Amino acid sequence: MSTPLFPAGVEWDGPLGPRDDGFGPEDAALLNPAALAFVTGLVRAFRAPLDILLAERRERQRRFDAGERPRFLPAGHPARSGDWQVAPAPADLLDRRVEITGPPEPKMLVNALNSGAKVYMADFEDSLAPLPANLLEGQAALHAAVRRRLCFQDAASGKGYALKDRTAVLMVRPRGLHLEERHLRVDGRPVPACLFDAGLFLFHNARELVARGTGPYLYLPKLEDPAEARWWNEVLLLAQAALGLPEGTVRVTLLIETLPAAFQMEGLLYELRQHATGLNLGRWDYIFSFIKTLRADASALLPDRAQIAMTQPFLRAYARRLVQVCHRRGAHAMGGMSAFIPVKTDPAAHARAMAQVQADKLREVQDGCDGTWVAHPGLVAEAQAVFDAHMPEANQLPRIPEGEVAEADLLRIPEGTRTVAGLRHNLRVGLRYLEAWLRGQGCVPLDHLMEDAATAEICRMQVWQWLHHEAVLDDGERLSPSLFHMWIQEALAQIRAEVGLDAFLDGRYGDAADLFETLLLDPDPAPFLTLPAYGRLLQPFILEVTA
Repeated sequence: MSTPLFPAGVEWDGPLGPRDDGFGPEDAALLNPAALAFVTGLVRAFRAPLDILLAERRERQRRFDAGERPRFLPAGHPARSGDWQVAPAPADLLDRRVEITGPPEPKMLVNALNSGAKVYMADFEDSLAPLPANLLEGQAALHAAVRRRLCFQDAASGKGYALKDRTAVLMVRPRGLHLEERHLRVDGRPVPACLFDAGLFLFHNARELVARGTGPYLYLPKLEDPAEARWWNEVLLLAQAALGLPEGTVRVTLLIETLPAAFQMEGLLYELRQHATGLNLGRWDYIFSFIKTLRADASALLPDRAQIAMTQPFLRAYARRLVQVCHRRGAHAMGGMSAFIPVKTDPAAHARAMAQVQADKLREVQDGCDGTWVAHPGLVAEAQAVFDAHMPEANQLPRIPEGEVAEADLLRIPEGTRTVAGLRHNLRVGLRYLEAWLRGQGCVPLDHLMEDAATAEICRMQVWQWLHHEAVLDDGERLSPSLFHMWIQEALAQIRAEVGLDAFLDGRYGDAADLFETLLLDPDPAPFLTLPAYGRLLQPFILEVTA
């Protein structure tokens, strides 16, 4: 729907709030004319430059497909020379030893902010399916949380949830540069989703956060090149000026989730140095990007996903380089996500999961990381105990690991086997996640792991790589499109047995299988599965609105 109260050239055809009756009386209307004027100003200033950056991404991948490889910035580049430092971290971001992430849903927000973690990152990207009601519910929940009036009543249990006096510091991850928000159009075009997410959050909360002694803090995902960081820096400068805030008020941490970004860490920090507080080891997206970037190289086939652990040499080099770059420039080096979740029904499985978490966090703190990520409130204490034991200070900024990382170290192909079991796992997890995403659920617990868009991308791109290079699996079978179709049908049969016939028929498994098979057989794979999936996600909503 559109309304004459909106700025000229602005149309919105989604719901006006997360509920039919809009927001509660305690919440400001998030899509008010002033907020939309703020977002529209960002869109009109930065959409055209973003179009150029996205075209450069496509050209970069074309060169990688032709055999070019990522390279470090030249030694004389300003980002690699001199003694420049990022701006000092705010007081409430000096100690980030455990951060928890998840979607900005009210129940998750309350539980995560109360979890004992130092930071909660509310994720609009990999763990939230971008239905308009989900997005607005997330923004409304953030609005209430910032003002410390967020509460949640579980309809099933009747249990109430409210914020404690002391909570985690709030950070927000907007969607990546490649995504759009189709329900908001400016001058006839959908707006960049990153400007929609970040713009609404900053407009409604930045000044309030500053008044409460903290600040507006963002996590920026999936950057590839310093030019993209420069674009974000200019967005933040204009946003701060429009809100009457000093430059550098908004602070950001950059997720190093792409193979090109691993070679450009100094450049990314340099371009955002007045806003940056650190870099993060976005390991799952990074593995996906490693496969995607080298997709045309038949010699770069990876082993099973389960064998690609952070102990692999290419990931060890990635982690060491991130700590080195961050600490040389005064930035926090944040460890990666532990996808394990507590196993309440199986004590032995729970013990194994906790041992994995402890080993993962021990490696990170010994590598020099200043903090780490978990996906479940039940893991906060486990991760914190490891960091408390080995990091008595607030962080490890003075510590710079020895041993320079070479370009070849970051490109070393991991060793291991490609198995039938690994193929089956990728298909099953990919299908189950995509089906849940098409129903509006952005993160899904499967096999005692929290799966999100990043882990589903590994499943998708790894099968694509094996299929298109006709990989031979451990049983001697060579993958082919005809054999692959059989595996898809087998995966669906297994899922039907797991979830039950009624749930299977009520779900979107057929739609997920059709999309997954299309993506995997495409000779030119979509850069992100959420791009073609977005239209299918919106189909029920569109039908409902136009009925």
